[in-house]
This record gives sequence, C-alpha cells and structure tokens, in this order.
Amino acid sequence: MATLMALQLRPVLSRAGTATLSHLHKTIARAMSIKVGDEIPSVDLFEETPANSVNSRDLCAGKKVLIFAVPGAFTPGCSKTHLPGYVSSADAIKAKGISEIVCVSVNDPFVMSAWGQNQETGEKVRMLADTNGDFTKALGLEQDLAVLGGLRSKRYSMVVEDGKITQLNVEPDGKGLSCSLADNTMAQL
Repeated sequence: MATLMALQLRPVLSRAGTATLSHLHKTIARAMSIKVGDEIPSVDLFEETPANSVNSRDLCAGKKVLIFAVPGAFTPGCSKTHLPGYVSSADAIKAKGISEIVCVSVNDPFVMSAWGQNQETGEKVRMLADTNGDFTKALGLEQDLAVLGGLRSKRYSMVVEDGKITQLNVEPDGKGLSCSLADNTMAQL
C-alpha cells in the first residue's frame, strides 16, 4: 500500500525532488503499525529510575511475554480497569505459559513506579516507562492526546514469543477498553 501511494504521488512530487519522496516513504513507514509475525523492536524502556534501562528485545528473548500499554498512568480507565485486570489475573495468565507481564506507558519511570506501588503490582506486573515514546513510535502505535500531554500510546496488548509478536490486540479508537483487557487477552492464549 505504501508503494502504491508513493507511485500515485510520484508525478506530483517529482517537481519537488527526490528528498521529498524519500521523506514521504519514511513518513508512510512510520505510520504503519506493527503486526503479528513482526519482531519486537529493540528500544530501551526504564524501570523505577532513569538509571535502570530494560531493552525490549532482550526482555522478550527466549521467553513468552505479555505486554500491554496504556495511554496514561493514574488515568481512570487505566487505574480502575486495565491495570487491575492484569494484576488480578496474573497467576492465571502465567499458568498459560507467560513468563512476564509488562505494562508500558509514555511516562517517566518514577511515575510508573509510583503507579505500580499504588496498584500493588508487586511481582505480578512490571511497570516500564517509555520516556520519549520511542518504543511506542517504533511499534507505530502512538497517538496525540493533547489532554494527556501530547504523544501517548494507543491502548493495546500483545504476546511476544522469543522476540516475535504472536498476538496483538489494539483498541479500535486507541483508548477504549475492550480487546486489550486481561480477560480478552487471556482467552486467546
């Protein structure tokens, strides 16, 4: 589809030069979301402090990891439904072969750590901060939510087996609470 779009726009862009066409290709590639079968990108996330980086690809190497993302820590839907669902279902999810459950949000590691303490995630769910949204952008799952501070992640859940995405559930509007909830994700394991 990206190639078709670029070919359709080539006559218009030829007057502007190849630099513009190259920029268009990069823009289209960034707009495309990750899909089942793709490798998880290698991006550093942060746990508890900026000094404690966790590489996403290393995190998923040789094991089965469930990653879910929320638009914002301490927000109502995330704090009342999304995260608590994974915390309460953690044992059942892990009984289905999941090694780790990870919550990601475009936030700083101190906020994610405080939110985890507030929600009593303990050893059940790791709270990782995507400080600049680099992981979220690498997945193509970013959204602009000015009311929450700008760049945020769409709400999703995914299962990654040895670095490869085997299940991906992205909320249709990026914010809703349906397909990415713990019960729905667990039913697909």
